[in-house]
Amino acid sequence: MEVKMTVAYWIVAGLLALTYLASGGIKIVLPAEKLLAMWPWTGDLRLRTVRLIGTLEVLGALGLVLPRLTGIAEWLSVVAAVGLVVVPLGGLALHVRRGEGSQTVPNVVLAVLAAVAAWLGAATL
Repeated sequence: MEVKMTVAYWIVAGLLALTYLASGGIKIVLPAEKLLAMWPWTGDLRLRTVRLIGTLEVLGALGLVLPRLTGIAEWLSVVAAVGLVVVPLGGLALHVRRGEGSQTVPNVVLAVLAAVAAWLGAATL
């Protein structure tokens, strides 16, 4: 059973890591104008806040994968997953405040997947 849970962790963590590396990387490197064209919500926040969110996403993605790959402080993968539950919940609140109900679905899905990764990560330590 633990092998199946480990495989499940890597699938969920891998998908989350790829998603957050891409999303976070974009938030870190693109100029404000391009971010605004891509994601109108970024206009509601300071650029440094958007960059901070991107940095947290990239760090969370790395935290899901690197501790498990290296075998060093593997519990950090659970901490990273819990952190990645919080990030989309903030996005959910922002979209609700902006009246963008259709934009909340990806945030809910990402929060649930991160919670699953946290659970699987804790169960396979």
